[in-house]
Amino acid sequence: MKNRITEILGTEYPLVLGAMRRITLGEMAAAVSNSGGFGQIGASGVSGDQLRKEIKIAGELTNRPFGINIPIYRRNAFEALEIAIEMGIKTITTSAGNPAKITERTKGAGLKVLHKVSTVKMALKSQDAGVDGVIATGYEAGGHVGREGISTLCLVPQLVEALEIPVVASGGIGDARGLVAALALGAEGVEVGTLFLATRECPTPDFFKQAIIDARDNATILLGKGAMPMRVLRNKKAEAISDPDKEREDAKLNAEADGSYVRPDGEADNAIMPAGQVASLIREIRGVSEIFPDMIKEAKTLSSRLNSLFKEVD
Repeated sequence: MKNRITEILGTEYPLVLGAMRRITLGEMAAAVSNSGGFGQIGASGVSGDQLRKEIKIAGELTNRPFGINIPIYRRNAFEALEIAIEMGIKTITTSAGNPAKITERTKGAGLKVLHKVSTVKMALKSQDAGVDGVIATGYEAGGHVGREGISTLCLVPQLVEALEIPVVASGGIGDARGLVAALALGAEGVEVGTLFLATRECPTPDFFKQAIIDARDNATILLGKGAMPMRVLRNKKAEAISDPDKEREDAKLNAEADGSYVRPDGEADNAIMPAGQVASLIREIRGVSEIFPDMIKEAKTLSSRLNSLFKEVD
């Protein structure tokens, strides 16, 4: 597949591993890149030394392009950017902040940047700032989402109409049907996160993976309605934090959620587990290397079926 996104990423497929804090590290990023997609290391929640270590691990496991995700609002954002440049990363994704703050540095270093957005206004500002593309994050996505509540289905075509730069769809995509739908909406690629939580190589505890497999249509809940709402799997801890009878400032709510973020030695009922609504479509544990190649193969079959259907129309 060749389009503007594969040119930016340098990949076989326009498919991106969604970065997840303390989850998508070097080994996962390399496995995704080796399978034809774009692996990402999440810079959030890791020290500069650990980030260097994870980039080195990925570089030893793949000779294909991979990147890192940098939330701009985080204190370590500029350190992470310098590490990316120092270690030869060619493309990064950014989120949660104004990309104009780093554009001069990224352009000077020759970095390509895809910025995550949740509204048309935000996307236009990002385009004006000089990013190379945007990742349209719908409200159904896992982890931090936009507070405006715009779904991927509605957001993507609006961005495609408004922008000159390419759009990657993110949120609610977990199989070939989501990929084909996103391309039909005008996206030139997709980002997939939650599906990779249910993989053998994912460094999450077994109870987290099982919770994804057991998820149904109402399995997620939104924590917070203010500046940085976060979608997570519904459990006792998430419901307690989101209890409307307990008023909390956004900062306190985020701190409480961070303090309960899923750990290997944690428990299913007391762990905050970020995941998107697409968890309800995931039914098995798979290998990281299978995800994107299978998605492309199934999308080709689905596209042929749709093409045959429309051939019958005069």
